[in-house]
Amino acid sequence: MNKCVITVPASSANVGPGFDSVGIAVSKYLTVTMEEADQWEFEHHSIHLPPVANPHDHLIYQSALKTAETYHASLPACKVLVESDIPLARGLGSSASAIVAGIELANQRCRLLLSDQEKLAIATEIEGHPDNVAASLFGGFVIASQLTNGEIEWFQKVDQQVEFVVSIPDFELKTDDARQILPEQFTRHEAAAASSVANIVFAAFISGDYERAGKLMEQDLFHEPYRARLIPNYDQIRFEAKSAGAYGTVISGAGPTTISLVGKGKGEKVATYLKSKFPDYTVECLNMTSVGVQVHPALSSTT
Repeated sequence: MNKCVITVPASSANVGPGFDSVGIAVSKYLTVTMEEADQWEFEHHSIHLPPVANPHDHLIYQSALKTAETYHASLPACKVLVESDIPLARGLGSSASAIVAGIELANQRCRLLLSDQEKLAIATEIEGHPDNVAASLFGGFVIASQLTNGEIEWFQKVDQQVEFVVSIPDFELKTDDARQILPEQFTRHEAAAASSVANIVFAAFISGDYERAGKLMEQDLFHEPYRARLIPNYDQIRFEAKSAGAYGTVISGAGPTTISLVGKGKGEKVATYLKSKFPDYTVECLNMTSVGVQVHPALSSTT
């Protein structure tokens, strides 16, 4: 395809105890308009995207090049218009969406005809774990695991009966910094206790028992107790969200955004309440997106 528009949803990873393995696609989007060009050029039309002086340093380009090289294809130059309402380094999968966009750009530009499994394998290799990228690729609620033999197994559920309220502070938190605070290992007892919480949370989530899922996801032992100290107003947001009717609140990805699980039709009420309590935050009600990355014909020039 010589010219097209690629849209990729944002994502929230972990959902409490699903560390590096669970993601939910939510209704914020990265949009990439791509067309043939004599040389690489990236044009950003978003307050969330800083300029990148060298197009070869752009994560979308690097992901596209990696994809092309993996399948022994030559990647022709493109002019790329990038628009996004996904804030950077806030725990809503901004890097994962760029990686998925780059993979799809190469898939279209090089006519690779990649399968979902092939896209997921490349995205996981680039990102390092499948949680955010799987959600952005497929949409919905996704559990994914990279097995010891390198294969990736994944399970998807799409459910429109819940909403998500995100509370986004006005500062960034790099994933690497949030990882450094985590323990290197757990005892057998700690691992069993943390895994048992995860088992109940995601069994409840899959069965539609969201009240139980919300209650138990706040009991995560893998990362929340350690990262909580990096998240301003962590305990207060949890308390106020539950007071307003949320089932539960956890850190979105590595943070600093928090995400509250809310019943269908109640998200705007919870969001309005949290805005009144935390006026320095951007608080929004998001939906679970039913599909992941999509490709459409471009309707107009990018110039």
